[in-house]
Amino acid sequence: MTILNVYNNNPLIDGRQSERAMLVRKGVQLLLHDMRHAVLPELPLASGRRADLISLSEKGEIWIIEIKTSIEDFRVDRKWPEYRQHCDRMFFATHKDVPLDIFPEDCGLFLSDGYGAHMIREAPEHRLPPATRKSVTLNFSRAAAQRLMLAEWATGKDFAFSPRGEGARRADEGDGEL
Repeated sequence: MTILNVYNNNPLIDGRQSERAMLVRKGVQLLLHDMRHAVLPELPLASGRRADLISLSEKGEIWIIEIKTSIEDFRVDRKWPEYRQHCDRMFFATHKDVPLDIFPEDCGLFLSDGYGAHMIREAPEHRLPPATRKSVTLNFSRAAAQRLMLAEWATGKDFAFSPRGEGARRADEGDGEL
């Protein structure tokens, strides 16, 4: 029996983020889940940028959360204003070792420790135009479905239907077509 697998076959982990960024992300994901948001990490946007986290609320609001793990990380990254064209609310997320006053007041702010997060500041709303909302929502749903399928395939289980398995139908039942 294999105890250690040196290969990463998890399609949901891409390895680009630091361990600290992953902890911040996990805490924010837990909070957003508690808030009944559907959450996706690392979603490519129509602008060519990639959102660290994007969420869809029960009301249909689209939030983008940009994760920053150091002062330098925030200072060198000037692409975040472009995310506003893809969301209703823009947030930053960080951890306790980053001073909170470096983040712009016109964005929301989460503080995360990896086990949870707190919303320090609510983000102002800037509603997306209907066509953009539809485009972002379709991108979100298609990416979520694709990732779910890849995660199922990564289990290595055989997904062939058995003759009497769930969802399967025999040719001699019904109209004879499968």
